[in-house]
Order: sequence, then C-alpha cells, then structure tokens
Amino acid sequence: MAAQLSGIWLNTPAVTLAGNLLHCRRSPSATLSAVHTSTSSPTIQIVGGKNLGWNGLQSSKLGSTLDIDIEEFDWIELDADLYHWTKALRPVQWYPGHIAKTEKELKDQLKLMDVVIEVRDARIPMSTSHPQMDSWLGNRKRIIVLNREDMISTADRNAWASYYARQGTKVVFSNGQLGMGTMKLNRLAKALAGGVNIKRKAKGLLPRPKTGQGNHYVLQLVDMLQYTVLYLLSICFEENLVPVNQSNSLDSVRRRGKVRAGIIGYPNVGKSSLINRLLKRRMCPAAPRPGVTRELKWVRFGKDLELLDSPGIIPMRINDQSAAIKLAICDDIGERSYDVTEVAAILVQMLARLPAVGNIALRDRYKIETDGRVGRIFIQKLALQLFNGDTHQAAFRVLSDFRKGKFGWVALERPPR
Repeated sequence: MAAQLSGIWLNTPAVTLAGNLLHCRRSPSATLSAVHTSTSSPTIQIVGGKNLGWNGLQSSKLGSTLDIDIEEFDWIELDADLYHWTKALRPVQWYPGHIAKTEKELKDQLKLMDVVIEVRDARIPMSTSHPQMDSWLGNRKRIIVLNREDMISTADRNAWASYYARQGTKVVFSNGQLGMGTMKLNRLAKALAGGVNIKRKAKGLLPRPKTGQGNHYVLQLVDMLQYTVLYLLSICFEENLVPVNQSNSLDSVRRRGKVRAGIIGYPNVGKSSLINRLLKRRMCPAAPRPGVTRELKWVRFGKDLELLDSPGIIPMRINDQSAAIKLAICDDIGERSYDVTEVAAILVQMLARLPAVGNIALRDRYKIETDGRVGRIFIQKLALQLFNGDTHQAAFRVLSDFRKGKFGWVALERPPR
C-alpha cells in the first residue's frame, strides 16, 4: 500500500503524519505475535461498531466475546501515538490569575468539609483529575461525578464503574444539563451527610448555628476560641476535654451542625450546572466555557447540607501534553492556550482509530473521504469545501461537532488496568 504526503510517495502504511511531524509506528503484525499466538484471527470489538479482525474485515461472529487484552493494547497504542503527535506541537498551558487565588482558598476550605464531590468529564476522567487532589483530600469522604454521561457509550460507563468499584470509590454518572444522575447524587450526599451527623451526635458535639453565606470565617474564629478554652481546661484538670477528632481547631469547624460538601473539579466540567440541578433553581452562574465561576460560593441544600461551588482548578503547569490536548478537545481549558487547527487535526486522527464510530462519522457528516491518518489534510479539505479555505473555521467546526456529540458516543479514555 502506498500513501502520498506532500508530493512524496511512501510505500509503507506504518508512516503517519501528525501536524508537521512524521511518526513511524511499529508494524502491528510484529506486535501481534507477542500478544496472540493462536492461529485463528482474533476479534476486536470497536465500541459502538462492528467486530473487526486483524485483517480489517468484518467477523462473521458479530456477538463474539470481547478480548480484554487486545482492547487494552489498542488504547495503549493510541496513547503512545497521541504522545508522539503532541511532541512537535506548541505546549498547551492555561493558568488564569484567579485560579492561583482560588487554589489557595480552596485548600483552606477543604479543611472544613465533610464530603468532597469531585466532578470530572466522563469522556476524559483521568485527564480531568487534578494530580494533587488525593493529597488535598486526605481521608475525607469523596464522591466522583462523571458528568456528560450522554456523550460516552454504555461500555465506557460500565468500564469506569467497574474501575471505581475496585478502587472502593463512590461514583455517579450524570448529565448536568438535563439533570440525569442528580437524584442519585442527592441521595448519596445526604446518606454521607447523615452518617456524619450520627457520629457528631454520638460524640455530643454542639450543632453549628444556622448562618448565611460568607460568615464561615467567623465560625472558624469562634471554633478556634472554643478549642483554646477546651485545651486550657484540659491542662488545668489534667484531663483531655478535646474530642479526639477535634485536635485540629480548623477541622472542628465542620463538626458543628450542617454538613459541608465541596463541589470541585477542572474548568467547564459542569460543577455549577450540577449545583443548579440539585437545588432546582439557578443559584450559580453557568455557561459552556471555562472560567465562568470566579469565586467560592456557599449555598444551602436542604436542612443538613451546605454546598461550596468553586471555580475550576488546574495545575499551574500541565506536564502531560496528551492530557492537555484532550482538555482542549473537550473544551475544558481556555481556547487561547492552544492552536485550534492542531487540536482538531489530532481529534480527527483519534476518531479514525475507532473506525465504526469516528472515520465513518467523519465521512458521513462532511462528505469527505479520508483514511484518518493525516488530520491536517482532512481539515484542509474541509476548509476548501465549506469555508473558502479558512482552516480555523473548519477546525472549529470539527471541535464543535465533537463537543455537541455529533459523532456519537465517543470516549477518549478507558480505565487503566
């Protein structure tokens, strides 16, 4: 098979072009002998599509069992290619000034929380997990919400649900725009809140007085004074009067009345929309772009729970550029941080690795034939066909269509094994 790239004929299918980068991949047949020794052709089931053998032909057994090892190998191969595709691109970095202030305030507020609700993008759960989140949360109860569940397949949902079940982490799939999953999150949050209240009552702790939004710093000062008094009395009477779990004065604030839950996550993953759906009214500003929420805001949820809406937080420097490209594709990072044409070209190449979902959808939607190897050429063809040669508009159209789910159920990540 031969391919013509920029006037040069290449007599090998193992050479691909990623933006301005020629990427030479190892032959799939060489890898196959290491992972599959059977004489029969193994079957791969592409999510949402047909079963394909290694020769690319449709298998006669459409309902054959999914080969987990081969499926994982495919995702590892895609991740490896994505790494090479991004090496030659300008690094994607985005860290608005308000995020640094927010991160400092949020880490202080995390000390006052009983439950943390971490919202991630269901299409890229790993890429929308802050690398320092585990160290920030410590032993606090956590619920992971995978938002935009309508944009991934049932197989993707099942894979992630099984992964988090093995981790012992509570997970809720949601669609913040339509309110799907909010009832389950409501029940789960209240159940965790009820457990905290039971423990509080068993220890005979005083309830936190009902307060409005914004005076949690006053409560912090009051609790520090209470802690100091108890500590001094403990010294006088030579008896520990401070509850075991209140040795940290800031930690004791969350033991006074309402349970506090923080909703945190990357920009534009749907935190504010989720809160509005939970409260059944618009309490927090929400829009389909990163950086709308700029300050921390406490809102009441029923009699026993207070929710903290927070701006999106993201690392100051994104070392994993494969993750950064996925953030750009899913609109979870500011548009000024990346080249739209480069990101759209990589998206085309990623979609083409899922033939029945991506490549066919591209051809049917834009009426452009492509083998999907060279995303930049596809963008150029689309620009000539629909946008008078404007590649920026063509690239933005492809990204916009993906974000709206026009290509079907497409997840860009699968759980690690």
